[in-house]
Amino acid sequence: MLKRRLVGVVVGVGALIGGASVTYAQDTYIPLISKGFQHQFWQAVKAGAEQSAKEHNVRITFEGPETEAMVDKQIDMLSAALAKKPQALGIAALDSKAAIPLLKRAQAAKIPVIAFDSGVDSDIPLTTCATDNVAAAALAADKMAEAIGNAGEVGLVVHDQTSRTGIDRRDGFLNEMKAKHPNIKIVSVQYGGGDHLKSAEIAKTMLQANPNLKGIFGANEGSAEGAAIGVKESGKKVVLIGYDSGKEQKDDINSGLMAGAITQNPVGIGKCVVDSAVKALKGEKLPKKVDTGFYWYDKSNMSDPKIAAVLYD
Repeated sequence: MLKRRLVGVVVGVGALIGGASVTYAQDTYIPLISKGFQHQFWQAVKAGAEQSAKEHNVRITFEGPETEAMVDKQIDMLSAALAKKPQALGIAALDSKAAIPLLKRAQAAKIPVIAFDSGVDSDIPLTTCATDNVAAAALAADKMAEAIGNAGEVGLVVHDQTSRTGIDRRDGFLNEMKAKHPNIKIVSVQYGGGDHLKSAEIAKTMLQANPNLKGIFGANEGSAEGAAIGVKESGKKVVLIGYDSGKEQKDDINSGLMAGAITQNPVGIGKCVVDSAVKALKGEKLPKKVDTGFYWYDKSNMSDPKIAAVLYD
């Protein structure tokens, strides 16, 4: 129990959060291993986690590999975090299966595991704080269908086919098109690792190979921004639908290059992870999933206070 863990512990000064020195219960350590750091999305998740850590007076660290293609590096980070004998652990897995052996070690050591953003193919995490990515991608498919007149060829640029988010966003989009928009043909599904430059090259190649292409769906921040770069460089006119936020996507929507995008609630995801870890340490029962919500945004509603609150730069 969290209360029992804190008895007789010397409380020290922790890291700086928001420019102020925060006092932590030094024995309550919760490392969070994210999928990366190259996207503004993860900085927003980190900000939410730090807010919750401050509220609960616990110590967190937040780290991830340089790119979302570095599964082995993320596994090394997870192993190093477990070696520090944390009280709880947060993980946004790059590979839904690769982390399971280490998570079994955490379970054996009675370390509560909270999954965030991207779950794992295991019941070890006590809960998963994430967007309903299948439903969100289905909404993106509906918006694409509406924008292209419910008929024509469409391609997908997805960040990966190993993480839960990559799989769910791809399948959510494809299944919605198949079920509700049979006159739309998916001509290509490509994977760019969430990298802007690689995704841009994929989009350009896709446009060249499919001269009748009407739309491209970019399944995360890097995929969408990369696809936008590729479309701009190709000089072609297609409907672009994105996922996540960030300055470049917002600029592309305002300029008309991108029709719109799905935004998650990254600050809410970060808060949920730490809140859930603290509840687990107190012995509280957690739901298997926490849906942190999503919204469609475009030029018409970006200034709506509810939408603006979940967009990030």
